[in-house]
Amino acid sequence: MLKMHKSVSVALRIAVAAACCVGIWSSLSFARADYLFQLDTDQSIRSAIHLVPDGWPYYMRLAQFDRPNARHLLESSLKLNPYNAQADIELGLQYEADGNLGEAEKHLLNAYSIDHTYLPRWSLANYYFRHDNMPAFWTWARSAAAMPAADIGSLFELCWRVSPNPAKISEAILNDNPEMLRQYVRFLLSRDQADAVGSVARLLIRSGDPESDRTFLFAVLNRLLVLDDAAAATMLWRQLIEQHWVVADTSVPNNASFQREPLPVSFDWNLPEYQGLHSWTGHAGLETEFSGSEPEDCIIAEQAVVLKPGNYVMVFHYHTSAIPPETGIRWQIFDPKTQKVIAESTDLSSDQVKKSQFNFSIPETSLSVLRLNYRRTLGTVRISGTLNTEATEIQALPN
Repeated sequence: MLKMHKSVSVALRIAVAAACCVGIWSSLSFARADYLFQLDTDQSIRSAIHLVPDGWPYYMRLAQFDRPNARHLLESSLKLNPYNAQADIELGLQYEADGNLGEAEKHLLNAYSIDHTYLPRWSLANYYFRHDNMPAFWTWARSAAAMPAADIGSLFELCWRVSPNPAKISEAILNDNPEMLRQYVRFLLSRDQADAVGSVARLLIRSGDPESDRTFLFAVLNRLLVLDDAAAATMLWRQLIEQHWVVADTSVPNNASFQREPLPVSFDWNLPEYQGLHSWTGHAGLETEFSGSEPEDCIIAEQAVVLKPGNYVMVFHYHTSAIPPETGIRWQIFDPKTQKVIAESTDLSSDQVKKSQFNFSIPETSLSVLRLNYRRTLGTVRISGTLNTEATEIQALPN
């Protein structure tokens, strides 16, 4: 009896040892197969399949190298993993290339039944586009747009090829997904479709988040001005104010008394910095310090303004310290299209607070730039002193 127990014990130990050896060998085989797969060559992937015949990703990758046998390899991958949507998509494309459209459509639809993410939807939209099935194309384009990927520019490109009409694309696939709206705005900007950009950007204000989207919309607004669409830029700016995304004024200019830190947008003050010239805003208004080493021609402050046709007066209050008369500091109305000065003030120099003004006319609604500029007057040295601008205002005059 004792001998029998010993025999059983030995047999169990042998079985356990054998199982461990099999496990070790299996682990080594998997590790070796994974290493060969990572080498990513035709021969290394075949060797990986030899070691691990049920490794379905290996067959998929080998199909990229062995195009004549791609369909068979993809079918093998699907047999090993029926929930492999990527293999269904690739197999559908193979059947399409071979002219078997029925099988192609079946596999693409099966991919979507397995995986409801962006790729199967995009693949179906592409398929129906290639075969001129526009109702199905727009259905799947809308479905893809409902779950945007990190970059869906290719979807917008495809829609544009079907209909280069921003309004139609918006109506067909647009939704309230903020990421989709951001990408569509970028696409429209790449196509210089300024008119459409404004309306889509306003949708983003409705569904987006001020903290994450405010800076993006500032960049959009600035781009609209570069594209010379002052109307779209103004509408977007007003909606940002109305929806309390920004603290700003509807008067012209915005932030007229320089009480707030300027926003990074053209409809607020831009205060360029130069060696020898420094400006800052605060309760005292705009304070500018000249050290005497500033450039001989430079912008102190500027802001984009949109004015309707008519006559206007620019009113401003200021005082200076240690800045003599006729040395070249002036307010200007500048036309960015022609790069010409429309009108300008006399030189700023006054030890006491002074109210000054100048008149100008705008022939048609357009973008102008209100600019405080310094250009050294011939015969003078560069100034060294301070300028304090307390308030500015542009008022419409009766016709």
